[in-house]
Amino acid sequence: MTALLSEVFSANGPLASGVPGYRLRTQQLELAERIAAAMADNSVLIAEAGTGTGKTYAYLVPALLSGGKVIVSTGTKNLQDQLFSRDIPTIRQVLKAPVRVALLKGRANYLCHYHLERALADGRFLSREDAAYARHIARFAKQTRTGDKADCADVPENASVWGMVTSTRDNCLGQDCPQHKECFVLAARREALAADLVVVNHHLFFADVMLRDEGTAELLPACNTVIFDEAHQLPEVASLFFGESVSTAQLGELVRDTQIAALASARDCLDLPKLCASLEKAVRDLRLTLPVEAARFALLQLEGREGFASGVSSVLSALEALASLLETQAQRSEGLDSCWRRAGDLLLRVRNWQNGANADFVRWGETHTHSLQLNATPLVIAEIMQKQMSGHPRAWIFTSATLAVQEDFGHYCAEMGLVDANSARWESPFDYPNQALLYVPKGLPEPNSQGYTEAVVKAAFPLLKASHGRAFFLCTSLRAMRRTHELLGEALERAGLDLPLLLQGERSKNELLERFRRLGNAILIASQSFWEGVDVRGEALSLVVIDKLPFAPPDDPVLSARIERMRSAGRNAFMEYQLPRTVINVKQGAGRLIRDESDRGVLMICDPRLISKPYGKRIWRSLPPMKRSRDVEEALAFFAAPNVAGRG
Repeated sequence: MTALLSEVFSANGPLASGVPGYRLRTQQLELAERIAAAMADNSVLIAEAGTGTGKTYAYLVPALLSGGKVIVSTGTKNLQDQLFSRDIPTIRQVLKAPVRVALLKGRANYLCHYHLERALADGRFLSREDAAYARHIARFAKQTRTGDKADCADVPENASVWGMVTSTRDNCLGQDCPQHKECFVLAARREALAADLVVVNHHLFFADVMLRDEGTAELLPACNTVIFDEAHQLPEVASLFFGESVSTAQLGELVRDTQIAALASARDCLDLPKLCASLEKAVRDLRLTLPVEAARFALLQLEGREGFASGVSSVLSALEALASLLETQAQRSEGLDSCWRRAGDLLLRVRNWQNGANADFVRWGETHTHSLQLNATPLVIAEIMQKQMSGHPRAWIFTSATLAVQEDFGHYCAEMGLVDANSARWESPFDYPNQALLYVPKGLPEPNSQGYTEAVVKAAFPLLKASHGRAFFLCTSLRAMRRTHELLGEALERAGLDLPLLLQGERSKNELLERFRRLGNAILIASQSFWEGVDVRGEALSLVVIDKLPFAPPDDPVLSARIERMRSAGRNAFMEYQLPRTVINVKQGAGRLIRDESDRGVLMICDPRLISKPYGKRIWRSLPPMKRSRDVEEALAFFAAPNVAGRG
């Protein structure tokens, strides 16, 4: 295939003639050749390709030419949609490849006829807005071919009504559903099974394909190659899905569905409403043992909360009683049978969490505004990953712009259990020494000192003025983000500067990005969700400020358990685990700055540890080879250079 790839990617090949703005990049061709070789050998390849390499085309071309079945898994649904709607059709047309392609999302993305019909008949919506949205969805249901909620333009994807008109693994009736033949989820899966190339996302891959949870067990055995894009996200996603969790929201849904099923088919069973009320109260009381605000709690913290342990026991007792009664009523309807099965599954999960039999899992809890989730997360995923990848021979491709620490893939391989993997990396084709400057200010206090955020804003303000806004201000915590927003607002008002301030959370991520691009002089203050997967090209983004090195908080229950496990085995958790993760996060944040050959800008990392600590060198040496400075005048002068001047 090497000769064919050389022709496809050549300066006068089909990509050059069919894709506007295409030009030959040797890094892209070499990456494509390595991926094609791994596909031919059924081997494992870890490939880091710097921003601008064009890795999407580098894996899609060999995938479309391979003649085998390929699963492409992406980090986000946005990227999944972009691949399916834009990138794949472009390449398929250019290559004239008669390849059948399917998009497969998790079941929560597909409208459920049964639950829509039931919600409309029941009519108990949380708000008038939801009731209006439900009518839009009912019209959409009659027109849509896919049932994908992303195609329902009249209803936001995050509207609460979607939870009432989509199914979950818990409440799907399966073959007992009266609307089984019209099911959008099953139709999407049939398409995926018949396709040559299937686009999924990491969450779906691990929930459905790896864990065989949702009846897609046929997908993986039939596939010759799995390609993970944004593969740096996999350790976290895999930990989530190889673990087990149960939430008060699931228990609340069980109560609601049991009440509806009982009204329809078991009105004479007077104990059902009573037992539903008992479970509902036990669940509410358990949630009230913890603070309202969102937080994570280690097992010891949970056990130390007054009423928590007895609250879990009360939930178990109420759930056991409901499950026993449902067993006696299950044969009366599909709905009651489904509720009985769900009650048994939830009972098992709550018992497992309470017992904590597996020492290789850490138990912890997470509160959301209205719910509590109890989690058991594996401390090591390497062995589980190896087990999942063994069996049928196939190629596994892991690619991202950020996988290595100073050209070393050891951390990633160890965490993911990729023992015999080949690895390769390609630098970005961008001219970083001339396009970008890394600026670390002098004189800032230690990051944990009082007044640190004030000092960061003061140090960044001259650059924000010089860049005429056009900045991402990336913070490592929501508290710092909100304080930065407050301080910057005051500073801009004092200086009489009219630069729009945008704050993560005020609108959806896509709306904020669209507004940022459109305004052309905005400052977007954000936290974790804007550190990666965000693409702003050209003049709208000329400065990225990072307030602190993004070390995960040491009191995070899963992290602290992993650190303790490594220490007890005589290993250095900081150097082996915490630092490599931080390096990859910094590389992601830095990657927002230069997205194009004509982009130019300053990366300002405010954390003095980048210079003062011995490990700081490992971090900045892992970044692209941009010019470095600690002189504020040099940083300001960068914005006054001829091709940046006039951007006001």
